[in-house]
Order: sequence, then structure tokens, then C-alpha cells
Amino acid sequence: MSDPLPSVRKSYGARAAEYIAALGSIDHAAGPDIALVERWARSVEGPVLDVGCGPGQWTHHLTTLGLDAVGIDPVPAFVESARATYPGVRYREGRAEDLGVDEGALGGVLAWYSLIHTAPDQLPAVLAEFARALRPGGALALGFFTGPRLAPFDHAVTSAHHWPVELLGAEVAAAGFTVTHAESRTDPGSRPHGALLATRSSRHLGEIGAEDLP
Repeated sequence: MSDPLPSVRKSYGARAAEYIAALGSIDHAAGPDIALVERWARSVEGPVLDVGCGPGQWTHHLTTLGLDAVGIDPVPAFVESARATYPGVRYREGRAEDLGVDEGALGGVLAWYSLIHTAPDQLPAVLAEFARALRPGGALALGFFTGPRLAPFDHAVTSAHHWPVELLGAEVAAAGFTVTHAESRTDPGSRPHGALLATRSSRHLGEIGAEDLP
């Protein structure tokens, strides 16, 4: 499958102002999501990369919790806005497939709804890049749209995917992680939400299997 990133970058760039107005503050996040990410953040030791940071609200929130957090996003308009809105926080252009950090350099990776446009056949490469960048024991947090089966849908900006929690958990485990928490819920007026927390395993990938899932 061809790389969807140019189309995603163009689509979000065209609607960046609208997106920032609707979702660009941590106040727009659901209370349970904030609580979960804050719980996850307390387990992180070392630098954190907020992958697909968008307007930068989660990166900023992580810094208020005392973390050394950097936000990356492939959409220049988002990076520019984040730098202006949160001048004390570091942001740069980047993509999930190439984080631009040394192997084992990170203590945590937050990818909150930033993989929803990733083609399913390209997800293993993204998760492998996360595993490469995280040190053993490093923490991963994912937020995503969930559903009973893996399927695309017409997202407001560009095509996205629903992932069953168990299936995405299996992909995460196969990439070298141990899933420590999985959840889903449906808020009124919203699509079903899923979240996974995981830690980078120190074991060889071939030794990780379904028994590592919760």
C-alpha cells in the first residue's frame, strides 16, 4: 500500500485552524483520558516523545507533570501553532515511522490518536520504530478508535481505521511490548474509544506471544 502520509499531511494542513479551535486545548480531552495519561506518565522515567502531537496540548500537559516531553508532528501548521501557543515546550516536525532519536533514547512514547490514519499493513513498522526508540522498560500509551473489527471509516479529515482492542494489543505485543492495560468505552455522541498501555520488553521478539496480553 502507498504511503498515506502526504495525503494526511495535506488534509490536516488544509483544516488545521478548524482542528486547533475544536481540539487544541487539554480542556477538550475527556476526563478519563486525562486521568489515564497522567497515571501512565507517573510510570515514565526519561524523555518522552508525543508522536503526532497535533496542536501540542498533550505535550504541554506532560511537561506540567514534570516530564521532559517533546512533541513531533508531520503537519507544519500544527508545529507552528504549538510553538506559538506553548512557547516553553519543544516541538518539531517528524513522523511516527522515523522518530529521529537514537536507539533506546526514550523513556516513553505517547501516540494519542496519532496512528488512526496509519494503514494496517504499515502499523508493524511504526510499532517497531517505537520499540527501537524506547529503552527496555520504556512506556507506550496509545489512544485510538475501536470497534468489533478492523475496518476503515470516513473520518472528518481523512480516512481512518477502527481497531479491535485485542487485535491492536496483539500487534503491540508482536512488536516487543508487554501490554499492561487495555480499555474501551463509548461516550455520548462519540465513536468508541480504545486505549492501550504497554512497556518495552527486554526479551527477544521471538519470545513474546499471546500470553503477554492481559
